[in-house]
Amino acid sequence: MSRAAGSESVFQAIACPTRRALIDALARGEKHVSGLVAALGVSQSAVSQQLAVLRSAGLVVERAEGRFRYYRLRAAPLGEVDVWLNRYRALVERQLDALGDVLDSMPDDPQ
Repeated sequence: MSRAAGSESVFQAIACPTRRALIDALARGEKHVSGLVAALGVSQSAVSQQLAVLRSAGLVVERAEGRFRYYRLRAAPLGEVDVWLNRYRALVERQLDALGDVLDSMPDDPQ
């Protein structure tokens, strides 16, 4: 998934808690900036700034309707994060299985 030079990566975009909160809010449906400001409790300029980063990463699309701008989540680029995480899922599962084996080998009654 190549992007134009100077654009944000998906990993950079999700690194910020405010941007993750915007993604969560937009996952519930399209919203305009005022709705996002109300949902997040941050300033309009902060929301606009963070939306620009999300747009640059390809995670948000914008449409104009009258004087309002509406934003919706474009979740497909998050697949890049899922691919990266998949490399570690098997490791975590092996560790959890090993922990389960240790716990299973322990007597039920500690005395």
